[in-house]
Amino acid sequence: MSEKSDMKNPPFPGIPTITDGSGAVVWVETNITQAAGAFPITSSTAMGGGYSSAVSNGQKNLWGDGLIFLELESEHSSASTCEGFALAGGRVTNFTSGQGLVLMKEVLYTISGKRLPIVFHIGARALTSQSLNVHAGHDDVMSCADAGWGILFGRNPQEAGDLALICRHAAEACQSPIMNVQDGFLITHTIENVLLPEKEFMEAYVGRPEDRIINLFDVDQPMMTGSVQDQDSYMKGKIAQRHYYVHMKPAVRTAMRIFAEATGREYDLIESYRMDDAEIALVGMGCMMETAKPTIDYIRSEMNVNVGAINVTSYRPFPGPEIVQALRNVKAFTVMERMDDPLAPANPLMRDIKTAFVDAALGLEEFQSAGVDAVEPMPKMLQCSAGLGSRDIRPGHYVALVQNMRQALEGNEFKEFSTVGIKHETALDPPIDPDVRPEGAFSMRGHSVGGFGSVTTNKVIASLMGDLFDVQVQAYPKYGSSKKGLPTTYYLTLAHEKILTHCELEDVEFIPLNDVNALNLGDTLRGLADGGTIFLNTSKTTAEEVWAAVPLWARKRIRDSNAKVLSLDTFQIADEVATNPDLRIRMMGVVLVGIFLRATPFAERFNMTFEQLMAGVEKVVRSYWGRKGEQVVQDNLTCIRHGYEDVFEVPIEVIQDKSLDSGIPASLPVIS
Repeated sequence: MSEKSDMKNPPFPGIPTITDGSGAVVWVETNITQAAGAFPITSSTAMGGGYSSAVSNGQKNLWGDGLIFLELESEHSSASTCEGFALAGGRVTNFTSGQGLVLMKEVLYTISGKRLPIVFHIGARALTSQSLNVHAGHDDVMSCADAGWGILFGRNPQEAGDLALICRHAAEACQSPIMNVQDGFLITHTIENVLLPEKEFMEAYVGRPEDRIINLFDVDQPMMTGSVQDQDSYMKGKIAQRHYYVHMKPAVRTAMRIFAEATGREYDLIESYRMDDAEIALVGMGCMMETAKPTIDYIRSEMNVNVGAINVTSYRPFPGPEIVQALRNVKAFTVMERMDDPLAPANPLMRDIKTAFVDAALGLEEFQSAGVDAVEPMPKMLQCSAGLGSRDIRPGHYVALVQNMRQALEGNEFKEFSTVGIKHETALDPPIDPDVRPEGAFSMRGHSVGGFGSVTTNKVIASLMGDLFDVQVQAYPKYGSSKKGLPTTYYLTLAHEKILTHCELEDVEFIPLNDVNALNLGDTLRGLADGGTIFLNTSKTTAEEVWAAVPLWARKRIRDSNAKVLSLDTFQIADEVATNPDLRIRMMGVVLVGIFLRATPFAERFNMTFEQLMAGVEKVVRSYWGRKGEQVVQDNLTCIRHGYEDVFEVPIEVIQDKSLDSGIPASLPVIS
């Protein structure tokens, strides 16, 4: 989404809310579709679950049709069900990821071949290779790039929701299916401020299904589909479909233009960032290209390098002329991709960009029509595999890629193919890792255990802070495929401007340790800001007892950073308050909401009383747990009050008293 829109008062600016990429998609699809056929697989499960909940609650779409959710026995069957529903003139969707997308690939060809304008939502996920991984990767999507579907990539929850609507408009305009792709977990499960499209706008923008979709099963006008064609017919039918694909790029552009005119949120096939005077550039798709933006600002201001970025929103139809034109004046660029295909000439996006430059040099019709001439001399074209399986992509990695391009241009040793974030012969080591959060940002990195309710608590805090203090928020979890009972990490950032970084937080102001063993499981205090705050969840009831349990390495770190230390036994509070024994462990995390409000400066900055805070807290608590009954709501509110009122601080005199260090083991953190 472009931030250059000149429209100050669009007719449909959007409904402000705080949600993740899954929630934004569910909002759109439960309003404009008639059904979903799905066999949800991580990380698309939240989208399928959200749609299913809407069906269970009796929700109807904008035209009064009751929603249908069909959960079949496999992803292949769910795709076939969507095919049948669309053949009968219905507007249908699907949610899938990873192996699920690959399993349904056979059906993807028939859906496109029958010109069915379906939209599938993909939580892009790494395919199982040497091991299973449920996190972000683009190899699942790339494995289906030849199936005749449009493929659009969003970078954040806002784009995931907006593109859901744009994909639908474009698909039905050109009678072709389109995939709306967002990075698994990194967008599907990341909570941010989002403007949801208004119902009135969606109703006008996509129109009634029966007015936009051809019913091929109309008994009054019967038509044969899916027939057998031999040598005399098959090729004619296959090549004839090129007519539809000629219209896909104009359809996508038109859908984006109409959307922008109504909402003020502009989209295009590609988005250029600071490319006007760029000498080198970073190119890619997905949330990594949003992290690139503040890093580029840093590199320009602190390193005096003219670097820019190209985000590819539309992978199919491929914007070849647009990319060549955008990269025309650079001397070098690096294409970053969330996959690796070692046997191919290059990874998919790089391969297509190279082809585009050659096509421009050959003067092919598409490029001549767009007024894009050959580029002489061609820039150096480097490629990088990054973020496979959600491997962290940090600001320092972009610095390393820029440094690698500069070395190539200066005739020094460089890597044509590189990786970042791992130790390998192809890897580039970041010379620095700058903090590129917005100025004045406040971040939390929590360390907990799966099943403690900490991830849900993080979402509650994000929603609460966004609603109460009108700030931008970003919250997301980090855990493995087997998370219950194992260490988890969760992140939250609050700022007065949009947060563009999609990476693990190393620079933080608040570190809650929900797990009493967290100080023995790694360097959980890394990156704590000077004057920051630590919370220790412990059964110790006095400041002296709490401090006595802190290992020597952590004491030194706390003293060096002038940190505050807070403590409370959250389990005891949850045990005493929870009327439902099954919720006791999860309510431990809820207590942290009160502790966060007490430990952070926002209530004081906004001159809010405890009663005002609790009024806002109650609103958010009801939105999360209201359907579970009034008693559950009141139990959660009581836990939060206790967290705010009962948390106590270890006095600075105790922290600074080094005589208390005698007899404390000099244990060191286990570096993971």
